[in-house]
Amino acid sequence: MLAPPPTPLAVNLLDASSLLAAFGALGIAVVLFAETGLLVGFFLPGDSLLFTAGLLSRSGAHAGPHLDLAQVLLASVAGALAGAQCGYALGRRGGRALLARSRNRRLHEGAARAEELLDRYGHARAIVLARFVPVVRTVLNPLAGALGVPPRTFAVWQAGGGLVWTAGLVLAGHALGSAVPHVDRYLLPIVGAVVLLSLLPVALELLRSRRRAAPEAPPVSARVDVDGGQ
Repeated sequence: MLAPPPTPLAVNLLDASSLLAAFGALGIAVVLFAETGLLVGFFLPGDSLLFTAGLLSRSGAHAGPHLDLAQVLLASVAGALAGAQCGYALGRRGGRALLARSRNRRLHEGAARAEELLDRYGHARAIVLARFVPVVRTVLNPLAGALGVPPRTFAVWQAGGGLVWTAGLVLAGHALGSAVPHVDRYLLPIVGAVVLLSLLPVALELLRSRRRAAPEAPPVSARVDVDGGQ
């Protein structure tokens, strides 16, 4: 069962360890549902939550709560898949008006990147790739609904991408925890590294976007010719 442990007085929604200590496997499902299905959940720590949950699901964990691997996998997959379908349904019903109501700059930047993914890679690849990009995975689901991506296409590929994303990160954390003794002592820097790696695609995409948007300066020789001809 997914019954949560006793809840502490204060929970830090941005801290994966705090969320897991407060809500256990049930918290994973709720957070992933909010992050992938509700536009208000774009700030939640999906990547670090999955990796940390896998790390704490190994036998002999000392830091934080001990989680059951089967429960973690079930909660992760259920939350991610149900959230994506909810976001898609909201997009089909509300369209772009959902995004227009928000004034958050990060959310609108994520929407622009999500639309670019759909245009560049097509529906299937974009839906899978978006799972691995923070913020983009939040806005692509309602955007896919608003843009009329066929329901069957979306359901099949979001399920495939969701399974790879959730199970991959959970099992990676579990494998690291099983291979390295007392790895939980270094939980904070490890989670920090996971967060940085999850932000790397966003940084690379921003860099590419800026390079494409920057006007190309004319060669020096061309500027000299123009100046000389005036």
